[in-house]
Amino acid sequence: MEQASTGRKTRDLERTRAALLSAAAEAMAERGTKVSLAHVAERAGVSKSGLLHHFPSREALIVALVEDANRRFRETVMAQLDLSENEPGKLLRAYVRALCSPSEALSQYFTSAPTWAGVGQVPDAAEALQADAAWWSQQLGADGLHPERVLLVRRAAEGAAAALASGEESPESLAAMRELLLGLTRGAAVPA
Repeated sequence: MEQASTGRKTRDLERTRAALLSAAAEAMAERGTKVSLAHVAERAGVSKSGLLHHFPSREALIVALVEDANRRFRETVMAQLDLSENEPGKLLRAYVRALCSPSEALSQYFTSAPTWAGVGQVPDAAEALQADAAWWSQQLGADGLHPERVLLVRRAAEGAAAALASGEESPESLAAMRELLLGLTRGAAVPA
């Protein structure tokens, strides 16, 4: 019986942690990284001491949010990986498909941790963002395509996703950009 109780307690802790991260992401999207921990706790439906049990400081919470956003984005990209593609650029194509396909997860990513005002002022959060960018650079660099092609396609896909999230692009124009960028990963030239 004790093991069932321990499992339930672990699930409750995980649910509380997830609720706190979700509430913090929403609150920081509205108010930036200076939002009060009391506001985050209230929004999550827990006490401030409950929040502090999971995250001992605002900085720890911000770092956890950045790491969570990075993890969720990697999962989104990896879900787009087509292992049957037997040519260079497989990961970059997954990256393009993930960024250039309208989704709630992607929209949350582009309106959360990487764009919060002040996140770069938290040293451990800035370090987590830099480490994630370096990881992507390394992984995409080992994908078999010329580094300049990788950089061009990567940055174009990121810009397209950010433009969609901010309302500057329509899903239709995003789909057209997706096809163009996927073609570039296979060596196609930019149309004249």
